[in-house]
Amino acid sequence: MSTLLLQLTDLHILASGELAYGQIDTAGLLRQTIQAIQALERRPDVAVVTGDLVDNGSAAAYAHLRELLAPLDMPLYMLPGNHDDRLQLHRAFPEGAPLNADGFVQYSVDLGTVQLIVLDTLVPYASHGALCAQRLSWLSSALDACRDRPVVVAMHHPPFITGIDHMDKIGLLEGAAELDALLRRHPQVQRLLCGHMHRSIQCLFGGTLASTLSSTAHQVAMGLSPDAEPQWTLEPPGFGLHMINALGQIVSHQGTSAPYAGPFPFASEPPAILLQATA
Repeated sequence: MSTLLLQLTDLHILASGELAYGQIDTAGLLRQTIQAIQALERRPDVAVVTGDLVDNGSAAAYAHLRELLAPLDMPLYMLPGNHDDRLQLHRAFPEGAPLNADGFVQYSVDLGTVQLIVLDTLVPYASHGALCAQRLSWLSSALDACRDRPVVVAMHHPPFITGIDHMDKIGLLEGAAELDALLRRHPQVQRLLCGHMHRSIQCLFGGTLASTLSSTAHQVAMGLSPDAEPQWTLEPPGFGLHMINALGQIVSHQGTSAPYAGPFPFASEPPAILLQATA
């Protein structure tokens, strides 16, 4: 028995009819992603959305998002990114973005073969993220409660340096060192799933594998020089699939919603479409 966990991130949905930066149809790109997920031979069992669900935190944007996500027939667990509004998110998705006693969107969910722990790194009216003492204390207790099973922790801002300088300046600017030390005391944490970067990036952090994921919308340009200009691209959108198998191992895959040819059977003769492309 295995569990297939879908990860979506950085959807940046606006009110119906509005475009991000006046140019990007984030709603249309999300529809395309959902169609690609529905076409999978095995459908995911559950989904986590790692922040920036909407672009401006408005109630109208969250209402539009609910409509867009309706075809996904699975439990949806959410957390805020820097473009989100914590209260509006909770109001739109009370079952998928509960508030804890401290007023943060932090919760722990038993998914059968794995425990999902969701963290809230939002700093209102700021682009960077933080994990304050309250949030870290809550995480410590949540991890203590599930020492005997594999754990996936999900959050928006990555706690590691990615090399994309303008994004690192608005990364997790408070609590990264404390999070690193805390995770090292809990080897049951097998994944740290993040958003924010609009790119697929992996790093060892806190004794586990931390990663970010391609956005369902636009991507951040891979500017790895210190003076790289902040830019976005229309590289293919992506989604993540994390399979937790019966051995408690977590195996991660990335899919794309961009149109492409195939699949084709492995055969001695190449498909006609490839012969045409090379003619």
